Amino acid sequence: MLNGKKLKGMKWGLALTALMLLLTSCGGGSGGNSDRGNAGGENTGSGNAQQEEADKPLTKVRVVLDWTPNTNHTGLYVARDKGFFRNHGLDVEIVQPGEGGAEQMVATGSAEFGVSYQEQLTMARTNGVPVVSVAAVIQHNTSGFASPEALNIKSPKDFEGKTYGGWGAPVEEAVIDSLMQQEGADVSKVEIVSVGDADFFTAIERDIDFQWIYYGWTGVEAELRGEKLNMVYLTDYSDKLDYYTPVLATSEQLIADNPDLVRAFVAGASEGYLHAIQNPEEAADILIAAEPDLNAELVRASQKWLSPKYQDDAARWGEQKLEVWQGYAEWMTEHGVLEGEFNPEQAFTNEFLPE
Repeated sequence: MLNGKKLKGMKWGLALTALMLLLTSCGGGSGGNSDRGNAGGENTGSGNAQQEEADKPLTKVRVVLDWTPNTNHTGLYVARDKGFFRNHGLDVEIVQPGEGGAEQMVATGSAEFGVSYQEQLTMARTNGVPVVSVAAVIQHNTSGFASPEALNIKSPKDFEGKTYGGWGAPVEEAVIDSLMQQEGADVSKVEIVSVGDADFFTAIERDIDFQWIYYGWTGVEAELRGEKLNMVYLTDYSDKLDYYTPVLATSEQLIADNPDLVRAFVAGASEGYLHAIQNPEEAADILIAAEPDLNAELVRASQKWLSPKYQDDAARWGEQKLEVWQGYAEWMTEHGVLEGEFNPEQAFTNEFLPE
């Protein structure tokens, strides 16, 4: 993600209200139709069945990104451009998010799949938006608060007297406060301002001292620029903040109406990310070729850093644990950023991951 976590600056109240109106009017249907049923109908022999399967038209599918293309998305590009999706009967189009974001497009059926985050999806479901996570793109949270090394911000206590540049969401102050409390520090001594679309490197030139970033993109870019950073990682201070970010999501209705389509997409995506794990240089080249406006040096360096982290210590790529979904929801509730009823067991599924 190019500016750490700035996409999460969507005004959730307005976005969710608009989304619920859309769901009421259109029924939340996805409209995706799978062509991957029984290839044969009759017992005509495996050769004929395989030929019939090969002759079937591909099912067109849209997957909407969370932000501009980056190495969080590499597996999707690999799966598309190396034919992994096609091998599962899918013609996949990768698209940019609309004004309401990936969750809205998925929930209303304008895209079958999307890239989301556990925090976004948790809030969406609490507000009645029927989206479900079907795979964790990265196994552990790689985000944290970054600052120029010269400012000597090495722990949450050092946030006192500093200026944080964010996107204006309640979760930001809640996270900063929860980390500072562990060191007896006072969040009221932090000036929190909105920097809009400004990226980290622009923001720190505007009297911003620290910002929330993903190290795998912005941190790696700082390394390439020769700019030394101090990082305060969320996972160093709470297990409950080791949530899945990002994830691949779809709608409850598509899961109910067309599970074979969901299974085919997740299988192709899994093959794409596994290929990126095993072949980071080739995977980076595929992303660069598909999105030539990206900084090629940054993509290659970021891919090298991120590829081992896609699966990390999980038994398989995409695996999600109930305790992770429970833990972060508990943290959100404890810190006043989640109101309403949330059922973590309904928010995710491992059902469609390849064995």
